Amino acid sequence: MGEPRVLFVSHASQMAGAELVLLDVVRSCRGASAFLFEDGPLSPALRERGLEVVKSRWGRGLSKVKRDASLWSAAPLVLRLGAVIAEIGAAALRHDLVYANSQKAFALAAIAAAIVRRPVIWHLHDIVDRSHFGSAQRRLQIALANRLASRVIVPSQAAATAFTLAGGRPDLLEIVPNGIDLVREGRPPAKLRSELGLPAGPLAGVFSRLAPWKGQHVVLRALAQLPDLQCVIVGDALFGEQDYARELRELASELQLGDRVRFLGHRSDVPRLMQAVDVIIHPSVSPEPFGRTLVEAMRAGVPVIATDTGAASDILDRGRAGTLVEPNDPQALARAIADVLAKPSARGQQLVYAAARAQSMYGVAAMLHAISGVIGRVAPGARA
Repeated sequence: MGEPRVLFVSHASQMAGAELVLLDVVRSCRGASAFLFEDGPLSPALRERGLEVVKSRWGRGLSKVKRDASLWSAAPLVLRLGAVIAEIGAAALRHDLVYANSQKAFALAAIAAAIVRRPVIWHLHDIVDRSHFGSAQRRLQIALANRLASRVIVPSQAAATAFTLAGGRPDLLEIVPNGIDLVREGRPPAKLRSELGLPAGPLAGVFSRLAPWKGQHVVLRALAQLPDLQCVIVGDALFGEQDYARELRELASELQLGDRVRFLGHRSDVPRLMQAVDVIIHPSVSPEPFGRTLVEAMRAGVPVIATDTGAASDILDRGRAGTLVEPNDPQALARAIADVLAKPSARGQQLVYAAARAQSMYGVAAMLHAISGVIGRVAPGARA
């Protein structure tokens, strides 16, 4: 028996957290292929890792169907959805297993895999609750998972709990924390700032795609209460959230933040930027299924402040590895930032513990080993 041939399916081709995880996962699957709904940066990145990439003829634009939209909004697309299902099914015939890396990918891949009699794994990167999905979409996801999924991989206990509370079968779940590798720079932060063109003085960093539930607006309101603090906001609007990106810039102007806040857009040097700031803020106002930024901050040796929602408490060991604040509370966030910046030496032990915890619990090797095991148990007549 050889290694299972895996078809990875992703609806998005932009580079966000789920896609970065996918790029790591495929490293342990030789002979795999990828099916993408549309073209974008993910496609060449997968090819660089040795995968054959199939791009759908009919999937373009499906990523713009919002997660909280009603199913009626997808009704005009029914013929295109059927065509994509047929495309996935045809590609799946050459593989032992279908691995869906997103919610939209799973909905179509599960049907296609059932038609051609291939097992399907859903790597669920979301919290399945009403803050993220409409009720009809939640019911559809859970019904498909309960009936058609062989396994559902989630990155945290928070994501697992949300899945079961929504009606999902707990016996399907495999909790596999996301793995992240990060090499620390040997240069001091001041030198890094100079090289990166960042300002001197107290500097906060926010690293996430721009979306209302990610909470960048809360950071701006907290920044208005801290006149000596500057901030860089790294990330861009990836999934039809350009209106929010514009609103953030308007809010910064309204709060008269001037040049104290810099919107840097998408950057490929996030690890270096992280190590050049004094504090990293993770301000989500809705539950996070994981929180890649948190682990990256812990590995970078930088104090992190996160809202106490979703997986953040587990990752930060209930506050031992970082500071937890209430979500959507600019005053509480401003107080936490001021406290962290006022007592940097008091964070030494916390930073050492955070780095060790990130290294031991959230490494890429452990994630790949766990996922290879799931694939091996699911794929018929094959071993991982």
